[in-house]
Amino acid sequence: MASSILRSTFLALLLAGLSACGPFQFPGVYKISIPQGNIVTQDMVDQLRPGMTKRQVIFVMGTPLVRDPFHQDRWDYVYNFQPGDGQRVGERVTVFFEDEQLTRIAGDYQPNPDALN
Repeated sequence: MASSILRSTFLALLLAGLSACGPFQFPGVYKISIPQGNIVTQDMVDQLRPGMTKRQVIFVMGTPLVRDPFHQDRWDYVYNFQPGDGQRVGERVTVFFEDEQLTRIAGDYQPNPDALN
């Protein structure tokens, strides 16, 4: 009697331990897609021009996700998208100002030279 209880307990513990080792996934579990940040498109960046004021940049791009109080002449527009079943995708555009006017754009999108004309 005692040996059958001991054997059953050992078997249950062994199965519980082995189930934690494998890549077990519950079937049919829905994972949501998570968008975060500012959606930035090439069309938006193409509308930016050197000499634009900060208000004009906000009108085109929206409020920046990151406004560093120590570097007030740099705004970062960051967008991350995590599909429920895939890899995270990230995009970043940084705009720089001098004397309250746009001077430079850096990041994943650059203004199209044809759009400047």
